[in-house]
Amino acid sequence: MKELIETIVKPLVDHPEAVRIDVQETDRTISYKLSVHQDDMGKVIGKQGRVAKAIRTVSLAGESGSKKKTVIEIVDK
Repeated sequence: MKELIETIVKPLVDHPEAVRIDVQETDRTISYKLSVHQDDMGKVIGKQGRVAKAIRTVSLAGESGSKKKTVIEIVDK
C-alpha cells in the first residue's frame, strides 16, 4: 500500500524526493501519514480536496481485502 501511495503522489509533486510515508498500525487501524514538501501541499490536496479524496479512494480500493480500517493523513513536515 505504501508503494501504491508513493506511485500516485510522486508524479504530482515538484519535489518527489521529499515524499515520505510513515505507517502506524494498531489492532483496528492502519494509518498512513503522507508528508510532502510544503510547496507541494496544494498539489496533493487539490481544489476542494479532490486530489486527496482520489488518492484515498484508489488506495482504499487496493486494501479491499484488509479487515482493518485504513486512514490516510496528509501532514505538514
